[in-house]
Amino acid sequence: MRALDKAGVAYSLHPYDPEHPSEQGHGEAAVAALGADPRQVFKTLVARVDGVLTVAVVPVSGALDLKALAAAAGGRKAAMADPADAERTTGYVLGGISPLGQKKALPTVVDDSALGFATVLVSAGKRGLQVELSPADLVRLTRARTAAIGR
Repeated sequence: MRALDKAGVAYSLHPYDPEHPSEQGHGEAAVAALGADPRQVFKTLVARVDGVLTVAVVPVSGALDLKALAAAAGGRKAAMADPADAERTTGYVLGGISPLGQKKALPTVVDDSALGFATVLVSAGKRGLQVELSPADLVRLTRARTAAIGR
């Protein structure tokens, strides 16, 4: 939120009780608790593209296409990052990794479906808190590329 305030970006916060993340993913828990459209709520995943930690932002309703992420990031091969590496590098805990305000700015790719919404929801940096903002602001603040990386 500090990054959003500093950039003067309009946003709204949506707290929820992050119940039962072991039974369902953290993104799915947010969708259920907020009664939101799972195509409009985006999860933040960290992968390695040719060894480089890369952030993928995809709809909760789908999955990350690792081949598409590799291509979008200009690489050849992508695999999910080790959770400890993701937490250490972003400064966030799993289930609360935000694409915004990370400790180290990582290359980021946002699924292009985000551009079809006036606003999208992403993690605000902790479990149980989502931030709603325009997809254009999300892309600009993360210096992201957009591509079809969800399936």
